[in-house]
Amino acid sequence: MYLRGIRGATTVQHNDADEILSATSELLQAIVEANDFLPEDIGSVFITVTEDITATFPARAIRTLVGWELVPLMCSLEVPVENALPKCIRLMVQVNTTKTQAEINHVYLKEAKALRPDIVKLTNEATR
Repeated sequence: MYLRGIRGATTVQHNDADEILSATSELLQAIVEANDFLPEDIGSVFITVTEDITATFPARAIRTLVGWELVPLMCSLEVPVENALPKCIRLMVQVNTTKTQAEINHVYLKEAKALRPDIVKLTNEATR
């Protein structure tokens, strides 16, 4: 068994609590589906947002999911790098698994696909 990090990112159009929660749920669900694990397998989830996301904590979306109540969650601000992708939510899901690094599927949605086009291409090829 190994502790593996699964990366994911998405964006929102507006600094709106409902949109932030919906985008976070969508991203987490896509990560779970792409990697086939249960909440019990999770060591923790680290969440970052760009400084233009202030309407709510994205962790709220995860905390309401059945089975995720005890998963440790942490929100933080992303490093404010000049010209970085705006309105971006990133997840680092630390999962206990027997999968190798090469078997992990990282997920990038919406405008966040531009962050790691190499991984998006690999993930798309793997799911065909």
